Amino acid sequence: MTTPESPLGHRPPKINLQHLERLAIVYVRQSHPQQVQRHRESAEVQANLQQLALAWGWPPQRIRILQGDQGCSGTTTAGREDFAWLLSEIALGHVGLVLGFQINRLAREDEACCRLIKACAAFDTLLADQDGLYHPLDFNDRLVLSIKGLMGGFELHQIQQRMQAARLNRARRGEWLGSPPPGYIVGPDHKLQFDPDEQIQSFTRLLLDQFVHQGSLCSLMRYLYRHHLQWPYRVLAGPQRGQVQWRQPQRETVRRLLRHPAYTGVYTWGRWAIDPRRAVPGHRSSGRVERAPQDCAVFLPDNHPAYITWEQYQSNVRRLGQPATRGPVPGPARATVALLAGLVVCGHCGCRMQTRYTRHLRYDCQQHALAYGMPPYQSLVGEPLEQLVAAQILQVVTPAGLALSLQAAQDCERERTALDRQWRLRLERARLDAERAFRQYNAVEPENRLVARTLERQWEEALQVQRTLEEDYHRFQQTQPTRLSAAERAQIEALAQDLPTVWHAPQTSIADKREVVRLLLQRVVVWTAASSQKVRVQLHWSGGTMTEHEVLRTVARWQQVDSLNALLAQVHHWQVAGWTSQRIADELNALGHRTPHGLVFTADSVRQLLSRTSKNGHSTDKKGKSRKKR
Repeated sequence: MTTPESPLGHRPPKINLQHLERLAIVYVRQSHPQQVQRHRESAEVQANLQQLALAWGWPPQRIRILQGDQGCSGTTTAGREDFAWLLSEIALGHVGLVLGFQINRLAREDEACCRLIKACAAFDTLLADQDGLYHPLDFNDRLVLSIKGLMGGFELHQIQQRMQAARLNRARRGEWLGSPPPGYIVGPDHKLQFDPDEQIQSFTRLLLDQFVHQGSLCSLMRYLYRHHLQWPYRVLAGPQRGQVQWRQPQRETVRRLLRHPAYTGVYTWGRWAIDPRRAVPGHRSSGRVERAPQDCAVFLPDNHPAYITWEQYQSNVRRLGQPATRGPVPGPARATVALLAGLVVCGHCGCRMQTRYTRHLRYDCQQHALAYGMPPYQSLVGEPLEQLVAAQILQVVTPAGLALSLQAAQDCERERTALDRQWRLRLERARLDAERAFRQYNAVEPENRLVARTLERQWEEALQVQRTLEEDYHRFQQTQPTRLSAAERAQIEALAQDLPTVWHAPQTSIADKREVVRLLLQRVVVWTAASSQKVRVQLHWSGGTMTEHEVLRTVARWQQVDSLNALLAQVHHWQVAGWTSQRIADELNALGHRTPHGLVFTADSVRQLLSRTSKNGHSTDKKGKSRKKR
């Protein structure tokens, strides 16, 4: 083994002319981008190894410095393009010498290090570091290289073990590691505390409460946008470190807040684990899998102040994660006229029935028809089914009408109070900014107009922002006062006592009705028979209760009417008695009978009934011939 301290002009005996004819590669690497930015001397020391290659006889034009893998970890070869290029050049016989500050700079992974040593041995390439020159074909040199490669992996393991043990020890004491979530700061005891800014606390509570009332993340985002609510962000680094900035809330940021267990006062460490099967080569943060809070390495309840309870957090997570339900999953409630869209299930096959719009709304079971070419199991007009569900919903909700009215009034006032507090805090912050800008402008020397003009412009901008917020707040107070008036309370109580009127009112949208239905019902299971007008219906309520009902559907033929024989007997009796077709139709309507299509009887429909059916209910002729008889 030859040491790098060999005098200039002295070539080690391991280097021959064949090596000098090929390239000398100086490989430079630092493990993390922060090291690249803050420790530039390390990269310069590694690059200075080219002086050693010059001293050993390589001409400057045959020496190359590879710095493309700066900021890449040596634990994997993924994403290290220069290392891959180096291996390919060695395999092509273009490299005579590879220089690195240490062997672990070339590779910290045992497999990659062994592959590099084997490639150098196969193609007669020399390796050198700050300790010496090695020829992989020599047994002793190869042994030293292998030991150094193993020691590099062992050193990495020790460094990670020491760092993780120290972090774990701090985590077991409940000390927060990393940046705190919005609404918290890290206190003197290194634990989370409520943010001292009242506006940030108020916004965090409002967001968590509104997710419960809105019911979904999309509704919550629309609520935040509708009321112009902005997201608080404390700058973590730079000249504005610690200052609060207000930004437009983003969906993924809000979702992470709702899923964070810290808002329940629980401290967790190790929520994210790396799954090697999901890791993408070249992406440092890929393959991350979120663990349940109870499965984390550290789980400390009641470690710091909480915004919500643990039960509410679990409910939020279940709502965000769409938990599995018995039977088919309800489909989306689209902006259509169907009240039960996505909830109707076929009782024969268990599949969700599709919503179809022709002249009338229909629910069709098309799953097996689309998948296997089979005929549809069943199809029915949606109006009778929706009327049944609406009647059952009103029957369930009506007894609690007064309590619901009081709760609705309280919820409305609570929401308006929270929004009003947000407006007042925003206005207070705008006033503080305007006063600060005025103090800065007032403190400057009058002769220094270069600075005074800039501060004056900033003061005017702050005053303009304050004036705009005051006008917006005044409009908000006019449209949504904090306290409900006596007329509004009386209107809520009156509507609660007459819920059917509210349900059927034109002002009640189909979206509001669907929201009520989905809160109370899990699914609606139906069974129909092709030869019958009756539909058996099972309503599966949210509390686990199941009720059975029967409804009559509209059909296409008289033969599908269950009461056809009794109806024909009565009509023939009236006909023998000399009644006219119009009188028979009026009597049938008075008794509540309807045609197969659900329409009232007319004189023409009575004559059609007599011409298309016999006394025993069987068809006498086709449609065209029946028209000739008339």
